[in-house]
Amino acid sequence: MRRASSFALKLSISVGLLAVLFRQTDVGAVAARLRQVEPGWIALALLVQAVLLLVSGWRWRRLLVTQHVDATTWQLTLSCLVANFFNNFLPSNIGGDFVRIADTAGAAGSRTVATAVVLLDRVLGLIALFAVAACGSLLLRHALPGTGYLWILLIGGALAAAIVVSQPALVTRGLRPLARLREDWVTERLGRLETMLAKAGGDRASLLQAFGGALVVQGLVVVFYVCVARGLHIDLPLRDAMVIVPVSLVIQLAPVSINGFGVREAVFSYLFRMLGHPVDAGLALSIAGAALLILASLPGGLIFLLRKEGLMVPPPSSDMPEEEV
Repeated sequence: MRRASSFALKLSISVGLLAVLFRQTDVGAVAARLRQVEPGWIALALLVQAVLLLVSGWRWRRLLVTQHVDATTWQLTLSCLVANFFNNFLPSNIGGDFVRIADTAGAAGSRTVATAVVLLDRVLGLIALFAVAACGSLLLRHALPGTGYLWILLIGGALAAAIVVSQPALVTRGLRPLARLREDWVTERLGRLETMLAKAGGDRASLLQAFGGALVVQGLVVVFYVCVARGLHIDLPLRDAMVIVPVSLVIQLAPVSINGFGVREAVFSYLFRMLGHPVDAGLALSIAGAALLILASLPGGLIFLLRKEGLMVPPPSSDMPEEEV
C-alpha cells in the first residue's frame, strides 16, 4: 500500500509538472523543433552514448581492481547497458544498481563488497558531476543564482570521499549503532565494508583512474546533449550545457518523480530561460534527450533476456561465505 501511494504521488508530480510546462510553453514550437531533426547529429549522439558506456565499464573495473576482482571492461560495459535499461523502465533511478550488484557479487565473494563498490562508483560520479558544473559556471556569460553552491558541494563531496577511503574505521564506527538491530550480521558486514574501503584507499592509482573516468563520463553526458541540441537546430554553447545538464541530473536524484520526468523538463526550461535561450528549446531538448537515452538502453533489455546466467562466474563455494551467496 505504501509503495502504491508513493508511486501515485511521484506520478502525479511528473504529470503535473509536464502539464504546467506544456500550458506555459509554445507546444507548436516544441513540435516544430522535434520534427526538424538532423539524423547525422542524432547518430553522433548515440555514438557518444556508446563510448560513455564503455568508459563507465572501464571506470567500474578500476574500482573492482582495488578489491582484486577479475572482470573485463566489456563484461562490465554490458552490465552497465542492462542497468541503464532498468533505470529507464523502473520507477526509480537506482534500479540498475541492483543489476550491477547482482552481476558482480559472485566474483567479489560478497554482496556487501559489490554493493560498496557500486556506491563508491556513484559517489565518484556525483563529485565529477559537481566538478563539471562548477567549472562550467565559471564560463557563463550570464550570472546564474546559486552557482556558488556547486563549489561548496564539490569541495564538500571531495573531502568526504577522501576521509571515507583514507579513514574507513570512521565510517564503520559511525554505522556501529546499526548492530543493535542484528548484532552478528551487521558487525560482520561492517567489517567487510571497512576492509573494502581500506583496499580502495590503499590503491590510490586505481582510485584516481576511476575518478578520471568519472570526469570523462560526465563530460560525455554534456557532449551527448550538445549533439542532440545541434540535431534539433538549438544553439546551445558548451559552456551553458556544462551547467544545465549536470544541475538537471543532480536535481533528478531527488525521489519525487518517475525517473525524473517532469523534473528534468522543468529544470531544462528554467535554466534555458535564465541563460537567455528559448524555453521551447529547453523543453524540446529535454524530451528528445530522454527519448534517445531510452532508445539507447533497449539493447540492455535484450541482453538481459538472452543471457542464461549472471554476468560473472562466482568463485568456488569454499571461497564464498554461505550467507552471502
